[in-house]
Amino acid sequence: MTLPNPRTALVTGGSRGIGAAVARTLARDGLDVVVTCVQGVAAAEAVAAEVRALGRRAQVLAFDVKDSAATGAAIRVLLESTPIDVVVNNAGIIADGLFPALSAQAWHDVLRTSLDGFYNVTQPLIMAMAKRRWGRVINMTSISGVHGNRGQVNYAAAKAGLIGATKSLALEFAKRGITVNAVAPGLIDTDMIAGAPVSELIAQIPMARLGQAQEVAEVVAFLASERASYVTGQVIAVAGGL
Repeated sequence: MTLPNPRTALVTGGSRGIGAAVARTLARDGLDVVVTCVQGVAAAEAVAAEVRALGRRAQVLAFDVKDSAATGAAIRVLLESTPIDVVVNNAGIIADGLFPALSAQAWHDVLRTSLDGFYNVTQPLIMAMAKRRWGRVINMTSISGVHGNRGQVNYAAAKAGLIGATKSLALEFAKRGITVNAVAPGLIDTDMIAGAPVSELIAQIPMARLGQAQEVAEVVAFLASERASYVTGQVIAVAGGL
């Protein structure tokens, strides 16, 4: 679907995995894309090149979503030339471990990336969307945030918090033409599961396979579109029945 007046999406953590698939899929659907990363600038530039090959404009911004000052500065400069219509809060990290051995750094880094990152990126963008009376906020949570997972107390807490933020923000801005939704992937075949016991994981999944990043990206693309104009405050699992 090509929009008559191209809208622009900002995808955090867009240099690889699900984020890269989201950036490419939104471009396919007619959106310009801003890809953010922390260190993987070369990978982000490669994704941006794919976006441009699809006929859309692309930018790369490097900042850490945990850093409120750096994030705010980058977004202020961006908004001088590029209104953002869709924000996909995809940036996230894992630092798994059983709770008694979980370090304070592992706790805070995971929560700050998901929750502070959501605030630092979305808060400067939301009122401009409200003034235009159109916007999409899509938060990448996890099936762990819905059901919990052994060894992921920090990650599950971060993603569950993001679900609460999604539902609350949806209520605040529903009358302003802004939808706010969450996507909860299950076990997706990306480098985030590198080293995991894949055969054991697959045995837990009713569909008996890992998901693909593209399958998550297609749900995000739907939520970013006009087709999802009456969908807000929802958490959509992409988890093969897990």
